[in-house]
Amino acid sequence: MPTAREQLKTYQSKRDFTRTAEPSGKSSRRRKGEDLRFVVQKHDATRLHYDFRLELDGVLKSWAVTRGPSTNPADKRLAVHVEDHPLDYGSFEGTIPEGEYGGGTVMLWDTGTWEPVGDPHEGLKKGDLKFTLHGKRMKGEWVLVHMKGRDSKSKSGTRENWLLIKHRDKYATEADGLTDRFTTSVATGRNLDGIAKGHKSRRKSAALEAPVRVWTRKGEQTLPDFRPVELATLVEDIPTGDNWLFEMKFDGYRALAAIAGDQVRIYTRNANDWTTQFAPLVKPLGKLTGGSALIDGEIVAFKDGRTDFSTLKDALSSGAPLTFFAFDLIEENGEDLQRLPLVERKERLRKLLGRRAQADEIQFSDHIVGQGQAFFDAMREGGYEGMLAKRADAPYRGERTRDWLKIKVGHRQEFVIGGWRPSDKKRTFASLLLGTWDNGRLVYRGRVGTGWNVRDAEAIQKALDARATDGNPFDNAPRDIARRARWVRPELVGEVSFTEFTPDAIVRHPSFLGLRRDKKAREVTLELPKDAPVAAAAAKPKPKASKVKAVKPLEFTDEQGIEIAARLGAKLTSPDKIVYEDGKITKAQLVAYYDAVSERMLEHVARRPLSLVRRPTGSPRPFFQKHDSGGFPDAFKKVKIPETTGDTDIYLYIDDTAGLVGGVQMNTQEFHIWGSHIDRLEQADRIIFDIDPDEGLDFNATRQAALDIRDRLAGLGLQTFAMVTGGKGIHVIAPIRRNLEWPDVKLFCHDFADKLARDEPDRFTSNIRKATRKGRMFVDYLRNERGATAVAPYSTRGKPGCPVATPVSWDEVQTLDAANVFSLGEAAARAQGKDPWSGYFDVGQSLTRAMLKAVAD
Repeated sequence: MPTAREQLKTYQSKRDFTRTAEPSGKSSRRRKGEDLRFVVQKHDATRLHYDFRLELDGVLKSWAVTRGPSTNPADKRLAVHVEDHPLDYGSFEGTIPEGEYGGGTVMLWDTGTWEPVGDPHEGLKKGDLKFTLHGKRMKGEWVLVHMKGRDSKSKSGTRENWLLIKHRDKYATEADGLTDRFTTSVATGRNLDGIAKGHKSRRKSAALEAPVRVWTRKGEQTLPDFRPVELATLVEDIPTGDNWLFEMKFDGYRALAAIAGDQVRIYTRNANDWTTQFAPLVKPLGKLTGGSALIDGEIVAFKDGRTDFSTLKDALSSGAPLTFFAFDLIEENGEDLQRLPLVERKERLRKLLGRRAQADEIQFSDHIVGQGQAFFDAMREGGYEGMLAKRADAPYRGERTRDWLKIKVGHRQEFVIGGWRPSDKKRTFASLLLGTWDNGRLVYRGRVGTGWNVRDAEAIQKALDARATDGNPFDNAPRDIARRARWVRPELVGEVSFTEFTPDAIVRHPSFLGLRRDKKAREVTLELPKDAPVAAAAAKPKPKASKVKAVKPLEFTDEQGIEIAARLGAKLTSPDKIVYEDGKITKAQLVAYYDAVSERMLEHVARRPLSLVRRPTGSPRPFFQKHDSGGFPDAFKKVKIPETTGDTDIYLYIDDTAGLVGGVQMNTQEFHIWGSHIDRLEQADRIIFDIDPDEGLDFNATRQAALDIRDRLAGLGLQTFAMVTGGKGIHVIAPIRRNLEWPDVKLFCHDFADKLARDEPDRFTSNIRKATRKGRMFVDYLRNERGATAVAPYSTRGKPGCPVATPVSWDEVQTLDAANVFSLGEAAARAQGKDPWSGYFDVGQSLTRAMLKAVAD
């Protein structure tokens, strides 16, 4: 057998060690008694690939895996056998100079130990090398298979082509669970860009390259690594039998708590370390055990006795109390528990947690056995989100399975059908208009547009036609609904499922279940939970008190505006010119307004390319301007931007209050901004979804759409902020780090909007054409591309009354009546008060490859 020095001759002949920092291997030694090591290095050279290396006979046997390893056994990844590398190459991370062999950036992507299955020398000789990996990311059984007869010739010799394949075991998944999920170094936490630029490690200590070990009363303990979490499949039917456990579904953040003595790491479901964000839980988790544990659970905050996601988000920023509900134990004192039945894992978890007081930050998520319907009814009666059903005898699997099911709580009841709206595409109706009787009046409760097939629709249409009438049977049908309605005598009764009632007792997310022949229409009244605060004689529930804090509007005068313009050295002609007839608002008053909001507005507007909506004197209508046409005040700065056509145009931007005043002087009615700054035009620093409702929809639909989009983005790990536009819609905005260029950002936003439309086609469309919006909301993702703009926070709008695009908190969104409710004075008063977007500039979140993949699936 050749010595290690002889095996490294090819490696050393290809490199000039006076130019590259790669180890020469002349002093490479292994320590006696150590387990065999393996390493995977992500290598951004001529082509991005992953170098897979196994220690054997004093060197690292190496393969270049073009697409990287996959935990899906169906993926057979090409692995090109390359020259042996020295053992100390297993700790190399850095850059290889351009022009040198393998020039590019090298990341330590995974490391650990390996065990051969059988004789590894025989396996290499036969081209069938089986082994077990114990890495931070790659785990379980794998095989390298030589594709004999498929080798190829190159200038440097024969190229051996192998395949790297995952064996089917508990670590196997149905999708590639590695390369998209893990994009940073296991040693330093840096990405490829950070390594290339020489950024320092994001980790606190180089000691984190090795497993974190803690000495406790139970001896030395190792902090458990993150493991992929098990996910539940959404179903409607409740499983039966004593082999099912039923748990409450919490409205919070899924989390894994890794514990070794008093050392704690808290991970999100996507492997993000959120220990800092969940800091109030670190100390109580660190008191659980003198050993080690990996616990699966949900972190929540309470509102009115129930878990509430909005309250949790506020708690994370304010430091308010958090609670960790533990529902599974994956590892304990180094013992892997994943193969144990769920009931055994939960019993060990119960013993680990011990008796807990009701106010404790750590709680055991209890369950009942085999009484799913009763448990579901209790969840519905209590107004909770839903429940989880889990197989009692199932092992823990780090993927989505049908061993865990989620059943969301909805509502169902009978409604009287009082009318219908015609369809533009079908001979039958588009939606049914629903109501309930209250004190002799038929009260409108919303409309349902899904839940039937073609045969059902034809039968219902026949019943509707037989009861046609000219009279509107409802006491309170909204005008926009009544305008297109066809009325019927209120004799038909339909059963409808829905998620909840709005504050105005309108059904939310309804689905039609069928006509009821066994109940008289006059007997149908509103059914509310027992604890709903509804007075017996009320026609409908009282709406919740508004959460929009009342502010005293600021008042503006011409004198103020003139004085401000003079102070800034800004030109202001015709200060008393009325620019909004219906509000009698003058140019000078607009100057005073923009001065009042400038500090907060410029945080979002300064140094971004602008588009302006202008209406100069004598212009018959406003027009959109994005290029410099000359004549703008000096406060408007200019930046040259290459166009996709190859030409270069001059764009405008501002960076101070004088720029806002200059906009007023130029008869600007609206300021619109790019999603990037002038210093890095190609990298977006925010994404935005503009909800544009069809003419026939009321604001309730828009408001709920914004909340649902917020929750979906939160589920991907993105914190968002809301702004009413001053028109019809709401903007849902997420600040992001500038790590992706516009094509990837647009792709994410497009895929997100498409997925929303696919999941709820009766509510949403991602198609810009007006014809597709009938009864639906267009989720405008098109503002997320290079050169696209959106109205700026605190910008006036060129609409009657001069409404303002105004940032609001998510609590406020839930009680707003429209998107154009803030006047100049109200918006200015808010801008000088508490910021509803508090923390916006502290959000350090990124669009990740995992997020792109999640919305594309």
